[in-house]
Amino acid sequence: MASIKLILRKHQLDHTGHCPLYIRIIKDRKTKFITAGVKLKESEWDEVKQKVKKNHPNSARMNASLSQKIADAEAQVADMERKVKTVSIKKLKEAIKGKEVPNFFEYAYNRMEKIKGSVSYSTHRAYSTAIKKFETYMGTKDVYFDDFSVTLLNDYKNYLGTSLNNGLTTQRLSVIVLGTIFNHAIKEDIIPETMFPFKKLTLKIEPSKRLFLNKDKIVSLTDLRLIEGKKGIIWRDLFLFSIYAGGLRFGDVIEMKYSNYNQEEHKISKSIRKTGRTHQFKIGKVAIDILDKYIKTDADNDDYIFPIIENKEGYEKNDSMRYHVTSKHNKLANFHLKKMGEKMKLPFPLSFHLSRHTFATNALNNGMRIEHVSKLMDHRDISTTQIYAKIIGEELDKAVDNYIF
Repeated sequence: MASIKLILRKHQLDHTGHCPLYIRIIKDRKTKFITAGVKLKESEWDEVKQKVKKNHPNSARMNASLSQKIADAEAQVADMERKVKTVSIKKLKEAIKGKEVPNFFEYAYNRMEKIKGSVSYSTHRAYSTAIKKFETYMGTKDVYFDDFSVTLLNDYKNYLGTSLNNGLTTQRLSVIVLGTIFNHAIKEDIIPETMFPFKKLTLKIEPSKRLFLNKDKIVSLTDLRLIEGKKGIIWRDLFLFSIYAGGLRFGDVIEMKYSNYNQEEHKISKSIRKTGRTHQFKIGKVAIDILDKYIKTDADNDDYIFPIIENKEGYEKNDSMRYHVTSKHNKLANFHLKKMGEKMKLPFPLSFHLSRHTFATNALNNGMRIEHVSKLMDHRDISTTQIYAKIIGEELDKAVDNYIF
């Protein structure tokens, strides 16, 4: 015989001090939960009497509704157990919920398996991490698509911000992943479009800050005294190379092969890691000099130019290794660059990605057409490049405020 009880899940306390109320079913020592669609403060719930206390303004109405839900659930269980002696707890839950709605996590993790070979390792990892993070918040995998509501999603956003200290961008991406899973389920006719709760959700965007080095700071970094033979010199070279090679991203720089560089024409041609598009452009003297410093005469065409990746075969064949090796070296590069920035007394931490911002901002400042900058940076949309033009406008406004009286 199955037992049914209302349970206030106190471990899911949100930022307002409310906890979700669930209908708990126990059969054969197995437990299932169904959302009751109610959130209460601990002080508003009487566990013994299974009622909302009178200190809640809508206690009478809520208690009537909850009593009806329990009565309906008990009737469904009795009916199922009368018809089928060995009914499973899963079937009981389905009977109580009415029309069967898919389990969100079962669908999400199955979806992750399906797309594993069609998306990059980093994208797959980011999606899987976001789903796992939501599972941790819910405290159970027993969550169905119809359990989602705007209230639940807003509570989750608050949890990301207050408990995990996630910024607005991370909060936004974490929720977008959940919405993407819903969209896939809708396209596959797994759930109806009316079950999509994300349209009413507001996702704030963090104001973007594009930090960069001006010409004087680039010179200061170039002239900064570093200990010979130490890794810091290599990371500085790669950072400066990126500035003078169209703002190439970290992964594309460390993966630069001899086959990607035409020494006679001083041109780089390679498939960009993020977009998969083949990118071809000419580089200037500083970038050429840095390459010449590392190029070996006896190297194979398929060798990497910079001495960063050690296990080439494993790196190229294993997506997981490629991701973790890149991540490890990127952190190491940023560690050394941060130390250099501190020596230079920069007002912000120096990291490798600033090389990309530095290229774009200085190129536009020097009069390069925005279309050319956009092409060199391999931007899909010129509106992305226009962010840097806005930075130049802001710098100009500051100059007027400071120097024109």
